[in-house]
Amino acid sequence: MAQPVIMKSNKYGIILILDPEIPFQELLGHITDKFLESDKFFKNAHMALSFEGRTLSAEEEYQILDTISQKTSIHVICVIDSDKEREQYTKQRVEQQLEEDSGNTGRFYKGTLRSGQVLSCETSIIIIGDVNPGAKIISGGNIVILGALKGTACAGADGSENCFVVALNMNPVQIKIGSIIGRSEDKGLLASIREHKRTTPEPQVARIADGHILIEPITKNTFNNI
Repeated sequence: MAQPVIMKSNKYGIILILDPEIPFQELLGHITDKFLESDKFFKNAHMALSFEGRTLSAEEEYQILDTISQKTSIHVICVIDSDKEREQYTKQRVEQQLEEDSGNTGRFYKGTLRSGQVLSCETSIIIIGDVNPGAKIISGGNIVILGALKGTACAGADGSENCFVVALNMNPVQIKIGSIIGRSEDKGLLASIREHKRTTPEPQVARIADGHILIEPITKNTFNNI
């Protein structure tokens, strides 16, 4: 082969075409170089991987996967055998994994969101910092703010109305959960905030109750009702 390693990719997977003759450790070096060159392009991508041109032992496959994991930000979800339906099957596996990740994991963001900034995330998110007036956080799941919410928070962006927004200091311009919107000028939301306001801010949770956004202090039983 003119090149020891040829990389082909589609939306869901990477195909490595490998030289069948050169020693494996030399081949592994070329694979490492290929992935380092491509890391910025595939940054944090969830991909499937398949091999062509060379039969690999289980140990050799493990070494390749371990190298990719250690050297790059690419997440290899599975290794796919070569067949005519590879791309479709890979698509299903990747989307299934992403759906599971979305349901079971969240993301962290450290820092204050300032006016004009928008942070969007497909999963639940924890923000270590404040969301200032004019800033906006959009999440496909729940939102937890370890700081002050003074801007806009949109939870359940995929339409779910079972999500919630938590903040250590709850004073939002707007909260949206699913399709339900509560604004600071709305009597119900404003009363809800004022009712539980203290000299020292306390953690509060916003959720949907009877078709409206309700804000209340967090107690040990709060999340049993969500």
